[in-house]
Amino acid sequence: MEALECIKTRRSIRKFTDTPVSKETLTAIVEAASMAPSWKNTQIARYNIVENADIKNDIATNATLGFEHNRDIINGAPQLVVVSMIGKRCGYEKDGSFTTSKEDRWEMFDAGIASQTFCLAAHDMGIGSVIMGIFDEDIVSKAVSLPEGEKVAALIAIGYPDQECAAPKRKTTEELMRVL
Repeated sequence: MEALECIKTRRSIRKFTDTPVSKETLTAIVEAASMAPSWKNTQIARYNIVENADIKNDIATNATLGFEHNRDIINGAPQLVVVSMIGKRCGYEKDGSFTTSKEDRWEMFDAGIASQTFCLAAHDMGIGSVIMGIFDEDIVSKAVSLPEGEKVAALIAIGYPDQECAAPKRKTTEELMRVL
């Protein structure tokens, strides 16, 4: 698939078949996602693939902050990717000081780029995904036993799509762009 076609046709998929994504396909997706740019090439994103139904259910039941839609998406997906990020690398100099006024907020920027790259690679391979941001970080972190120094950036439900989604209306380029 050509890059622009992939960008223009990727949709957030919220309904999946029961068929899990193979380890080989997951490896290929993560390999592609590893090419995402990051602050000074720090490559802080990590992809924790949750296949265990008990762990997925724990996250869906206890970490979705009462947002039932995310609970249902997680329970309906064969796998859940907990995107984590290694802290205290993006936005820092070697001496520990911040490089810019954005301080450590570069972490989320880099995790976002990595997450979108993951989803585009998945789409290119016929895998559906949706990035979710409504969750309790502490509960998710404990559920997947994140290593010390890592924190949760996003949840991505993945699987083979069981729905087709039309593109929602987009703003015009005139609304989005200013030329100065």
